[in-house]
Amino acid sequence: MSATTTSHHRSATAQGAATGLVVFAAVMLFIGGVLDIFRGIMAIANDDVFVTTPQYVFRFDITGWGWIHLVLGALAVVVSLGLFTAATWARVVGVGLAGLLIIANFLDLPYYPVWSIILIALYAFIIWALCVVRRDTPA
Repeated sequence: MSATTTSHHRSATAQGAATGLVVFAAVMLFIGGVLDIFRGIMAIANDDVFVTTPQYVFRFDITGWGWIHLVLGALAVVVSLGLFTAATWARVVGVGLAGLLIIANFLDLPYYPVWSIILIALYAFIIWALCVVRRDTPA
Protein backbone atom coordinates (compact mmCIF):
# COMPACT_ATOMS: atom_id res chain seq x y z
CA MET A 1 0.00 0.00 0.00
CA SER A 2 2.86 2.33 0.79
CA ALA A 3 4.51 1.74 -2.61
CA THR A 4 1.25 2.50 -4.41
CA THR A 5 0.75 5.69 -2.46
CA THR A 6 4.34 6.79 -3.09
CA SER A 7 4.04 5.95 -6.79
CA HIS A 8 0.76 7.84 -7.02
CA HIS A 9 2.30 10.81 -5.17
CA ARG A 10 5.27 10.89 -7.57
CA SER A 11 2.91 10.69 -10.55
CA ALA A 12 0.84 13.59 -9.22
CA THR A 13 3.99 15.57 -8.51
CA ALA A 14 5.36 14.90 -12.00
CA GLN A 15 2.04 15.88 -13.54
CA GLY A 16 1.99 19.09 -11.52
CA ALA A 17 5.53 19.94 -12.59
CA ALA A 18 4.72 19.17 -16.23
CA THR A 19 1.63 21.33 -16.09
CA GLY A 20 3.59 24.13 -14.44
CA LEU A 21 6.34 24.04 -17.08
CA VAL A 22 3.89 24.08 -19.98
CA VAL A 23 1.99 26.98 -18.40
CA PHE A 24 5.31 28.77 -17.82
CA ALA A 25 6.21 28.25 -21.48
CA ALA A 26 2.76 29.40 -22.60
CA VAL A 27 2.91 32.61 -20.57
CA MET A 28 6.48 33.40 -21.62
CA LEU A 29 5.75 32.64 -25.29
CA PHE A 30 2.69 34.89 -25.11
CA ILE A 31 4.67 37.73 -23.54
CA GLY A 32 7.58 37.28 -25.97
CA GLY A 33 5.16 37.17 -28.89
CA VAL A 34 3.44 40.39 -27.83
CA LEU A 35 6.82 42.09 -27.40
CA ASP A 36 7.89 40.91 -30.86
CA ILE A 37 4.62 42.23 -32.29
CA PHE A 38 5.35 45.64 -30.76
CA ARG A 39 8.93 45.49 -32.00
CA GLY A 40 7.66 44.71 -35.49
CA ILE A 41 5.13 47.55 -35.42
CA MET A 42 7.84 49.90 -34.22
CA ALA A 43 10.14 48.89 -37.10
CA ILE A 44 7.35 49.15 -39.69
CA ALA A 45 5.99 52.48 -38.47
CA ASN A 46 9.24 54.30 -37.80
CA ASP A 47 12.49 52.60 -38.69
CA ASP A 48 14.46 55.67 -37.60
CA VAL A 49 14.20 54.33 -34.04
CA PHE A 50 16.71 51.59 -34.87
CA VAL A 51 20.41 52.29 -35.06
CA THR A 52 21.98 50.52 -38.01
CA THR A 53 25.54 49.28 -38.06
CA PRO A 54 27.06 49.59 -41.52
CA GLN A 55 29.72 46.90 -40.97
CA TYR A 56 27.30 44.15 -39.91
CA VAL A 57 27.50 41.01 -42.04
CA PHE A 58 23.73 40.50 -42.19
CA ARG A 59 22.06 43.59 -43.64
CA PHE A 60 18.30 43.82 -43.67
CA ASP A 61 15.74 46.42 -44.57
CA ILE A 62 14.38 47.52 -41.19
CA THR A 63 10.79 47.66 -42.45
CA GLY A 64 11.04 44.13 -43.86
CA TRP A 65 12.63 42.98 -40.63
CA GLY A 66 9.70 44.55 -38.77
CA TRP A 67 7.26 42.43 -40.79
CA ILE A 68 9.23 39.30 -39.90
CA HIS A 69 9.04 40.13 -36.19
CA LEU A 70 5.35 40.98 -36.49
CA VAL A 71 4.47 37.67 -38.15
CA LEU A 72 6.64 35.57 -35.80
CA GLY A 73 5.20 37.41 -32.79
CA ALA A 74 1.63 36.81 -33.96
CA LEU A 75 2.39 33.11 -34.49
CA ALA A 76 3.92 32.94 -31.00
CA VAL A 77 0.73 34.37 -29.48
CA VAL A 78 -1.43 31.83 -31.34
CA VAL A 79 0.82 28.92 -30.33
CA SER A 80 0.85 30.09 -26.71
CA LEU A 81 -2.94 29.95 -26.67
CA GLY A 82 -2.66 26.36 -27.91
CA LEU A 83 -0.24 25.63 -25.07
CA PHE A 84 -2.84 26.77 -22.54
CA THR A 85 -5.10 23.99 -23.86
CA ALA A 86 -2.21 21.47 -23.46
CA ALA A 87 -2.29 20.60 -27.15
CA THR A 88 0.60 18.41 -28.29
CA TRP A 89 0.81 20.24 -31.63
CA ALA A 90 1.37 23.48 -29.70
CA ARG A 91 4.35 21.99 -27.83
CA VAL A 92 5.96 20.81 -31.06
CA VAL A 93 5.28 24.05 -32.95
CA GLY A 94 6.27 26.06 -29.87
CA VAL A 95 9.74 24.51 -29.81
CA GLY A 96 10.23 25.18 -33.54
CA LEU A 97 8.88 28.71 -33.32
CA ALA A 98 11.01 29.54 -30.29
CA GLY A 99 14.03 28.30 -32.28
CA LEU A 100 13.11 30.59 -35.17
CA LEU A 101 12.68 33.49 -32.77
CA ILE A 102 16.13 32.81 -31.31
CA ILE A 103 17.58 33.01 -34.83
CA ALA A 104 15.60 36.18 -35.59
CA ASN A 105 16.81 37.84 -32.41
CA PHE A 106 20.37 36.75 -33.09
CA LEU A 107 20.22 38.42 -36.50
CA ASP A 108 18.70 41.47 -34.81
CA LEU A 109 21.62 41.86 -32.35
CA PRO A 110 23.16 44.99 -33.92
CA TYR A 111 19.89 46.92 -33.70
CA TYR A 112 18.94 46.14 -30.10
CA PRO A 113 21.76 44.06 -28.55
CA VAL A 114 20.68 43.87 -24.91
CA TRP A 115 17.03 43.29 -25.73
CA SER A 116 17.91 40.63 -28.30
CA ILE A 117 20.04 38.77 -25.76
CA ILE A 118 17.22 38.90 -23.20
CA LEU A 119 14.75 37.49 -25.72
CA ILE A 120 17.21 34.80 -26.82
CA ALA A 121 17.48 33.66 -23.18
CA LEU A 122 13.69 33.81 -22.79
CA TYR A 123 13.09 31.66 -25.86
CA ALA A 124 15.78 29.22 -24.73
CA PHE A 125 13.90 28.77 -21.43
CA ILE A 126 10.69 28.22 -23.41
CA ILE A 127 12.35 25.48 -25.46
CA TRP A 128 13.66 23.89 -22.27
CA ALA A 129 10.25 24.02 -20.58
CA LEU A 130 8.51 22.45 -23.56
CA CYS A 131 11.13 19.73 -24.08
CA VAL A 132 11.61 18.63 -20.48
CA VAL A 133 7.99 17.46 -20.09
CA ARG A 134 7.87 13.70 -20.59
CA ARG A 135 5.62 12.32 -23.29
CA ASP A 136 3.80 9.94 -20.91
CA THR A 137 3.04 12.77 -18.48
CA PRO A 138 -0.20 14.49 -19.41
CA ALA A 139 0.14 18.26 -19.40
